[in-house]
Amino acid sequence: MTRVVSIYLPDLATDRIRRADPSIPPEHAIAVIAKSGSKRWVAAADDAARKVGVRTGMAAAKAQAIFRNLMLVEADPAADAAALERIALWALTVYSPIVAVDGIDGIVMDTEGADHLQGGEEPMLSRVANQCRAKGLTARVAVADTWGAAHACARAINRETVNVPRGETARAVERLPISLLRLPEKIVSDLRTLGFQAIGELANTARAPLALRFGPEIGRRLDQMFGRLSEPIDPIRDPEQVEVSRAFAEPIGAAETINKYVGHLVVQLVAELQKKGLGVRCTDLVVEKVDGTRQAIRAGTAKPARDVAWLTKLFRDRTEKIEPGFGIERLTLIAILSEPLEEEQKSSSLVDEDMTDITPLIDILGNRGQRVYRVAPLASDVPERSVARVAPAAADIEESWSHHWRRPVRLLDRPDHITAIALLPDHPPRSITWRGKTHKVKRADGPERVFGEWWRRDSELDAVRDYFVIENELGERYWVFRSGDGIDPETGSHKWFIHGIFA
Repeated sequence: MTRVVSIYLPDLATDRIRRADPSIPPEHAIAVIAKSGSKRWVAAADDAARKVGVRTGMAAAKAQAIFRNLMLVEADPAADAAALERIALWALTVYSPIVAVDGIDGIVMDTEGADHLQGGEEPMLSRVANQCRAKGLTARVAVADTWGAAHACARAINRETVNVPRGETARAVERLPISLLRLPEKIVSDLRTLGFQAIGELANTARAPLALRFGPEIGRRLDQMFGRLSEPIDPIRDPEQVEVSRAFAEPIGAAETINKYVGHLVVQLVAELQKKGLGVRCTDLVVEKVDGTRQAIRAGTAKPARDVAWLTKLFRDRTEKIEPGFGIERLTLIAILSEPLEEEQKSSSLVDEDMTDITPLIDILGNRGQRVYRVAPLASDVPERSVARVAPAAADIEESWSHHWRRPVRLLDRPDHITAIALLPDHPPRSITWRGKTHKVKRADGPERVFGEWWRRDSELDAVRDYFVIENELGERYWVFRSGDGIDPETGSHKWFIHGIFA
């Protein structure tokens, strides 16, 4: 069953203005003004403007009278549309092979078969919301069985993420307003005049009288929302992306036939990439079926590639997931991400060079949904900030860890609170209690003092940690620290934490 994600960007116009001018303070209220002839009204208002009473549709003069320091910016629909298209192209490269613009304030994605690359639906929704927030975009994200249901839930439910379980569309949308059915405003207004308010009321009404008065549009939107009528997503494409396709006079469906034509398309794609001196990092196979629906398969590589045999294998390993239905009428292969790739001159030496390349293994694990990364050092004395996750095939980083004190082989994601008995200020613990188990300390080394990074946060100006390596009766060694110097309360809470485990 198809799963669709809707990304609603309610403040796209004002977010675009703030992104274009980062010097605008967050508390500064912004309103976007549209005009037609002599009329000027508020087309969009950010959260700061709404808090002082500015509303969409309000006359511009009234909005300015309500709040004297309101920043008024002329509406630029073309710039908003271009920004929305750029966001859609970004989502195309990161989340799903099938992404499209949804109206003037949203994006829709078919994520069936792609969510496993993000660790599942819940992590995917959280990641979309977090990345939008990091980019300065206000977003609400919903996933459901249909485009219509995801679109409605993202706009009606006031939460950052909404996950409608499979098969629960009717229950999720029955109380939502009919304005979210994507019907023309005139039809919505007339339906409200007749007493209809919620989608469930409209869905439980006989179709014939509605069709006689309003035409087939209401029935079509209801059927699309409840999954009785398919609503294909026409994916957005970057004109600079390399793509090749093959249409069939007679629909195909056999796995052997699909694999054969996928192999032909890979050869054509590699030839086009070679002409441009590019290698592909992310490739999408889009399957267009006779019934108008689309299915997509994504294959990624750890580094730019033009190896026909390897790319063909990556897709053939996953073509069994294709459901041809009544037949496939077109296959399209698209290089979503490509990078410059120079030809490599092979050695003429009679002795084989010992060059172990693990990128094929990385590709296989990555396309199965495993998060593959490499740990790299960062310049920081604070342990949890001294490591970073980088791409597994990224270039080597020249920095290295240099410490006079030994570091544990396992560092906890977050320091875990423990209870410790110790003589302040400089003595190691005599015993600790961690997760309900008490450990008597037989040996200890320390303290190693780590100072806070005051240039990052003002709260770390006086903060310190005193780290100790301790060993219990069983020979298990732990890395523990006390928050603070043991004397001055401004340096920390003087609570104890465990941060790592030695081999």
